[in-house]
Amino acid sequence: MREDDLVLTNEGGKVYLGHLRGGTAIRASVESRASLQRPVEWLNGNNPVDLADLPDEMSAKLATQHDVLDLTEFLDDLELLVMEEAGEPLAREAMLPDITVELVEELMIDQEWLQECVDLLRDRPQLILYGPPGTGKTFIAQHLGQHVARGKPENVKLVQFHPSYAYEDFFEGFRPVQTPDGQGVVFKPLPGPLLRLVDAARQRPSEAFVLVIDEINRGNIAKIFGELYFLLEYRGNAIDLLYSSADEAGKPFTLPRNLIIIGTMNTADRSIALVDAAMRRRFAFMELHPEEKPTADLLRRWLARHNLSDEAAQLLDELNARIEDRDFKIGPSYLMRPVIYHNAKGFERVWRTQILPLLEEHHYGDGTNVTERYGLESLRRGFS
Repeated sequence: MREDDLVLTNEGGKVYLGHLRGGTAIRASVESRASLQRPVEWLNGNNPVDLADLPDEMSAKLATQHDVLDLTEFLDDLELLVMEEAGEPLAREAMLPDITVELVEELMIDQEWLQECVDLLRDRPQLILYGPPGTGKTFIAQHLGQHVARGKPENVKLVQFHPSYAYEDFFEGFRPVQTPDGQGVVFKPLPGPLLRLVDAARQRPSEAFVLVIDEINRGNIAKIFGELYFLLEYRGNAIDLLYSSADEAGKPFTLPRNLIIIGTMNTADRSIALVDAAMRRRFAFMELHPEEKPTADLLRRWLARHNLSDEAAQLLDELNARIEDRDFKIGPSYLMRPVIYHNAKGFERVWRTQILPLLEEHHYGDGTNVTERYGLESLRRGFS
């Protein structure tokens, strides 16, 4: 602590702020207080701030059982408290924008559906888009993230979970680092993508930061999130981290409210059934299904925009009508690439090399002739 540093003390729910004036000195102890003291010029000695009026993350840290806390991450909020006029709000919160007409036109998704996603994120900043393959889950998640971050690409990060992904990869863990002389290796706690985004979100509390987790169900979710599970539901509370450097030992950690998490899940691998109740409770779920809005007729709208025949949409409808399992129906994104319509072979190639292999896997071992049932010639005979 240095001369002129801003300090805060909490006494019975009343918060006082001041600047350090002078060095340390031994003084007579009064009412069992410490004898090693420093003089402070209090800025609101006669007008303390209620603890409940502080930003949630700050008050959560102050509520932990620690005598001394480093509140540098809240310096902007503390300085705002000093300058704040009576009656004005103390914290600057990130406001998520409503869905725009431009985004609706770009995604060709119903505005009502997109707006509901934003409303859910305002209520609880965790959302999962789920559905069969090819329904545009990752594409929509990325664009939705860019929208709520107001078009700032540095505020949005995408990660993909997989079976070997761990807490140390996602949040923080010890990793080998070469020594300055290049002669050896030491292990240091290094931040993962979530912790780096958390640090950025704390620096700019008035902006939204978005973490898009693709295929969130492919990893061991409980193992990857670890003790962060608790903070997903209780953003206003603080916890101690599993890993921390020596100078940060015991430092409580909070998850900022302006950090938003959007995940995607593929129902073809029964992912929804694999999500435990604790995770279900912490996320809102929005479905993208080929036979339901907003995905139904998406391919037809896309074909009309590109002045193409709607035969591809007819074939997709006939294909999904023959697929009995709802979770294995095929989404339109496989057929929403202009290059495959440049010639007949392009469309046939996508059907043969991308769509039919998915159905081969689905019918593996049950004796179904996939080509006869789902091939283009068979489907054309079905609606001709």
